[in-house]
Amino acid sequence: MDLTVRLPRGLVLKNPIMAASGTFGFGPEYAAYVDLNRLGGVSVKGISPEPWRGNPPPRVWETPAGLLNSIGLQNPGMEVFLEEDVPFLKTVDTAIVANIIGHTVEEYRQVAERLSQEPRIDAFEVNISCPNIKAGGITFGHDPDQAFRVMEAVRAVTEKPVMVKISPNTAEPWIVAEAVTAAGADMISAINTLVGMAIDFKARRPALGGRTGGLSGPAVKPVAIRIVYEIASRVKVPVIGMGGIESAEDVLEFLMAGAQAVMVGTITFQHPERMLEIIETLPEVLNAYGFASLSEAVGAALPSRKEH
Repeated sequence: MDLTVRLPRGLVLKNPIMAASGTFGFGPEYAAYVDLNRLGGVSVKGISPEPWRGNPPPRVWETPAGLLNSIGLQNPGMEVFLEEDVPFLKTVDTAIVANIIGHTVEEYRQVAERLSQEPRIDAFEVNISCPNIKAGGITFGHDPDQAFRVMEAVRAVTEKPVMVKISPNTAEPWIVAEAVTAAGADMISAINTLVGMAIDFKARRPALGGRTGGLSGPAVKPVAIRIVYEIASRVKVPVIGMGGIESAEDVLEFLMAGAQAVMVGTITFQHPERMLEIIETLPEVLNAYGFASLSEAVGAALPSRKEH
């Protein structure tokens, strides 16, 4: 079965399985465990204009059905990424997506403009779950107007394909998806982590150094499916789904909810090889549920767009 996924502006994935940003480093970290050439793509860890130190430890806390993290988007900055990681990525035959972050609209623009000059970067994923320090710390992804401005600034400096990563921590995430699509986003990726918290009994305080953290893993999948479904029902651009994927059946559920491809994250901490297993078994799962092709499964559970 042909698993090729063709996305806007000429972005082609050899299959719909991508490594999610934040769980796969910049690529080299997993190269000893996973043949990156077999993946549909890799979304690298978030990149900012200058180095970010991240949050104080502890930074991760396992939950019964997932993982809380409070990394704080630590990264070495765009120049170090270009100097130290891009040379390795040039040896890999898969789509490379640069996840970009910033505390101001101008910082997003700076990263997009600088990385657009690197041919090895195939696309951008704009993480709008960062706090806007010029607007009192409100998260970009919680305000459709701010999300629009970020995407507008990125679109002005790049012709590469751009997806925007949607936060689930708003009442109606699809409104933000509509806003960034109007600003020129080619795709939507959904979802980012849910805000959660745990208490360390022995220490009698929040378990994470940053108090709250992002919840990922199987616990968030029903939320992710719902949001992907809502967004795919309302916008005309492709949706890349993620959240708790551990099997080919999980992938099929996202496809039927309207996703054209997916990103796999938290499970790779336990089983780095799981993405390759999903790629191998996905054709069998599609056939088992009566789908003759990948594209036939996409949106199979969606209502008619005419209803919206």
